[in-house]
Amino acid sequence: MFTKYGVPTTFLRTTFYFDAFINGMPPARGEDGRLTISMPMADRLLSGIASEDIGRTAFAILKRGTEFIGETVSIAGDHLTGKEYAAGLSDVLGEEVVYQPPTWEDYRAFPFPLAIEFSNMFQFYAEDADRFTGDRDLAKVRALNPSLQSFATWLEAHKDELKSAQN
Repeated sequence: MFTKYGVPTTFLRTTFYFDAFINGMPPARGEDGRLTISMPMADRLLSGIASEDIGRTAFAILKRGTEFIGETVSIAGDHLTGKEYAAGLSDVLGEEVVYQPPTWEDYRAFPFPLAIEFSNMFQFYAEDADRFTGDRDLAKVRALNPSLQSFATWLEAHKDELKSAQN
């Protein structure tokens, strides 16, 4: 509608939030006692971003005035596989976190609100991972937001919250 009516608009496209590992999708202890994360991404890259970086980057775009009007800016702080997310979580939590990628259909059947919507999101990210991650040039995002956090820097800043989420 904004475009249709000539409203000067910049479109901001974000992605999966690292913060989901604290609230919503923290590593879960399985029946075997091991911590796991489950995302139906198989071995595809998943773009992620710290939620606070969304606001910082949006503010940086606004400070540039009219420079980005009519543009779409796609942002992320990192592009990692499920195994790489699990490895980072393992380092911070001090115990192995295993990545278990269910199928999209299995994920849709998980017993939590929005499981279907989350599975659809992950399916979209996985099926078009090359374009999706390619649209999110980390160097360009970092040029807008020099304090942009990678997953590793976000983990370090939130390690106490991550550990508390396990208790």
